[in-house]
Amino acid sequence: MSKVKIRKRPLKDNRHSLYLDYYPPLRHPKTGKLIRRENLKLYIYDKPKNDYHKKHNKETLLLAEHVRCNRQLDVQNRRFGFLSDDARDADFIEFFKEFNRKKQTSLSDQAAMSVKYFQAFAGETLKFSDLDEFFCEDYKSFLLSGPGISRRGRPISRNTAVSYFAKFRTALKEVYRRNLITEDLYSKVDAVNPKETHRERLEIDELQVLVKTPAKSDLMKRACLFSALTGLRFSDIQTLRWNEVRGYKGKYSLQYFQEKTEAAETLPISDQAVELMGVKKKDSDLVFQDLIYHQLKDFLKKWLDNAGIKKNITFHSFRHTYATLQIEMGTDIYTVSKMLGHKSIKTTEIYAKVVDRKKIEATRKINLEL
Repeated sequence: MSKVKIRKRPLKDNRHSLYLDYYPPLRHPKTGKLIRRENLKLYIYDKPKNDYHKKHNKETLLLAEHVRCNRQLDVQNRRFGFLSDDARDADFIEFFKEFNRKKQTSLSDQAAMSVKYFQAFAGETLKFSDLDEFFCEDYKSFLLSGPGISRRGRPISRNTAVSYFAKFRTALKEVYRRNLITEDLYSKVDAVNPKETHRERLEIDELQVLVKTPAKSDLMKRACLFSALTGLRFSDIQTLRWNEVRGYKGKYSLQYFQEKTEAAETLPISDQAVELMGVKKKDSDLVFQDLIYHQLKDFLKKWLDNAGIKKNITFHSFRHTYATLQIEMGTDIYTVSKMLGHKSIKTTEIYAKVVDRKKIEATRKINLEL
């Protein structure tokens, strides 16, 4: 356990400033940074010349000792599972906003909306001390009820509720790590299970038709086909830089950080995928410069209409296409899981189920007249 001691630092005018010394250093509960010293903004006279100076020194040292004792109690309380009043009364919503802001990516609208939905439930402020298991379960129920607070007033889907509650749980994990709450609510409160949905994807012949179909934006067309050849998410394609491309013809790979998982990945890619990246510029430049997510919906609709494809295809469908085609063509599920950057093979098994359904459909194509 850290010890808290009063130390003095000499000033130029025959005075000493007082500060607290923590050893070993402590992790600040709000910033998460290690701290060794805390300036008390108090001073004493080196050689008191009169009664006023003596009285000042005596009262200042008493005040410093009072603060030191309180800090020592804070240290002990955090060690034994209690929190100081300052920590208990701090605003979780401000923390949640800042936490989401730091983790924002190109799809940050969803992070901002997750905070708005939390405020719709909890109000404008919420003390850390108000967070408990019952509160978390109530918030989960609120999201699952499908509230609609956007301008259009549309209720949110279950999968949106999954995403918003996941962001809340991730914040809870960080709050506990920083000793701002005494319970590990992240572990106690289960996540919302996503609703299993039909994952639309393209057949290989449909993908080939799209290759031959002209598109309004060459940039977006190349990005979509690049996802189909690599399995990369939009966020990873949008942030991909030339200095993350390694290798040479026949042995190209990407060394990058996944935006979603924040994990370092090495992904082998084909020569065709490299061709879709276009002409190399500066190492620090984005490969797919000026790629904007909200423009994709209209682009995809027109492109697929021109290709005569009637499926409801999103950008993420190209990742699904990559996964299912790999499995259909004989790539083992473990390798596909690694290529997609999945943390759990259970996530990849969803694509295997799609392929199994196609096998069942294939058996019904052979009919004999018995």
